[in-house]
Amino acid sequence: MSGILYLCATPIGNLEDITLRVLRTLQEVDLIAAEDTRNSIKLLNHYKITTPMTSYHEHNKIEKGRLLIERMQNGENIALITDAGTPAISDPGEELVAMAYENNITVTSLPGACACVTALTISGLPTRRFLFEAFLPTDKNKRKVILASLAEETRTMILYEAPHRLAKTLLELMTVFEESRRISVCRELTKKHETVFSTTIREAYNYYSEQAARGECIILIEGQTLLQQKEKEQDKWLAMPLEEHLKSYMDHGMDKKEAMKAVAADRGISKRDVYQAMLQYEKEQP
Repeated sequence: MSGILYLCATPIGNLEDITLRVLRTLQEVDLIAAEDTRNSIKLLNHYKITTPMTSYHEHNKIEKGRLLIERMQNGENIALITDAGTPAISDPGEELVAMAYENNITVTSLPGACACVTALTISGLPTRRFLFEAFLPTDKNKRKVILASLAEETRTMILYEAPHRLAKTLLELMTVFEESRRISVCRELTKKHETVFSTTIREAYNYYSEQAARGECIILIEGQTLLQQKEKEQDKWLAMPLEEHLKSYMDHGMDKKEAMKAVAADRGISKRDVYQAMLQYEKEQP
């Protein structure tokens, strides 16, 4: 029988944030595949775990992935761990999971710490619906496309960012969202100097452009409210001449009465206002 791939969540800061099940599994598997063995050995030494370890990371995920799959096909159980948190979340582990399923190998996840969820719960922003974007691309064009796609987002958005790029990213966010949009910047989660800075994009930029951030950062951005969406949509229609607005609906098959009703709703005015405006427009035509 084939072995099993165990996705083992490890602490994101505080070493006590690890489950008994993960500790037992790390002791019992045949091999631990770690994103950075130099980092993970500190955790294993802390808990006196002597299981053999090998590296599995972004730069060797294909070649090493094949070797790990082969070992599991031969009956070995392997635990996958990342530098911190849950494997396969913004992590090359997702590739290994896909390869495991392609080769009919059982995969199971041992839940535990996850930085994005931890940050979300203490952000003070809405938690029912959220979008996890992880790190933005370094390529300027790809970055611009993704940021533009977030402009109308109504869910709470979660971004990861390195401390030395935090101020620059906050400045970029001000070109996409209004400066008064609520955000939370979380740093050093679960550690001694954990901080949650709940503020606006502008205030966060002002602060971090003068104060260097330390530790990995998570930026959480409040989604656009339905009212804000409606106001933006209304602004778009108000910028269009009323007669063109009416014609756009009639060109799509609406009769004049229904089109006037739709125009009134779009522009936040009464049907009578639309009717009077159209009468005035028709009088002014040569």
